Amino acid sequence: MRRERKKKKWLKWLLIGVTILLLSIGAYIFTVYQSLNTATEKMHEPIEREASKKRTEQVKFNEQDPFSVLMLGVDERDDDQGRSDTMIVMTVNPKEETTKLLSIPRDTMTEIVGKGIDDKINHAYAFGGIPMAMDTVENFLDIPIDYYVQVNMEGFEDIVDAVGGVTVSNSFAFDYDGYSFPEGELTLDGQKALSFSRMRYEDPDGDFGRQERQRQIIQGVVREGASINSLWNYGNIFNALGNNIKTNLTFDEMVDIQSEYRAAASNFEQTSIQNGYGERINNVYYYIVPDNEIQSIQASLKDHLDI
Repeated sequence: MRRERKKKKWLKWLLIGVTILLLSIGAYIFTVYQSLNTATEKMHEPIEREASKKRTEQVKFNEQDPFSVLMLGVDERDDDQGRSDTMIVMTVNPKEETTKLLSIPRDTMTEIVGKGIDDKINHAYAFGGIPMAMDTVENFLDIPIDYYVQVNMEGFEDIVDAVGGVTVSNSFAFDYDGYSFPEGELTLDGQKALSFSRMRYEDPDGDFGRQERQRQIIQGVVREGASINSLWNYGNIFNALGNNIKTNLTFDEMVDIQSEYRAAASNFEQTSIQNGYGERINNVYYYIVPDNEIQSIQASLKDHLDI
């Protein structure tokens, strides 16, 4: 009888402990959800732009439609809106479980849609902000650009620090901004990651080398941000994201992407425009992409978007 009472008492305290644990987890999840919702509201910045003529139907995340995002790294300035020195097009295909990152050299010569001139592709942002940049990249690649993510590069180091730093693979040793970057695997804090991603003049591959380092940093942020360790630092992460990122993705759309596209987000493929050449026109340097090269890239992206 005494043994049975002890057993019931033990079960009682076990149930109380489990209940408290579940309530604590529920409160924690609710707090995380509220913080994420606040951050995404701060990040959300819709744009006035006509619907893409390259899509017949709007992307449906609940049906796992492939979609594209233009990622812009912008150095914001006091006297103007700055230049989009980093331009990366991300395409996501959940059926193939792959995400492709295509870096576009900032000096690429193309038509600036809405301006009526041929110029460097990164000037589209300076001329007409996000809408003109999206329209110009969409015309250049001949694919729909569904969404954008704009990152303030000056604040990017806050994002890297918030996820606890990133690990990258450095192909050659170099010094930049007062930092030394030896060859091999490196763990970088925010300031070092920003410097690592900006160096290009000492790189034998020039802007292509810089693009590859930028993609590594982005992948590192995604990888660390998705790790279990980041759950305990969600406040700093969400705050850094809210302060330094703008996007036309809504909170609900981000939740849908996290739910429906998780496998694709963990499998990155890096691509770049390699077969172009530099040329000076009216004493200005441009990067010229031959027709056969751009057609090959367009075909690859269309295939990945199931177009």
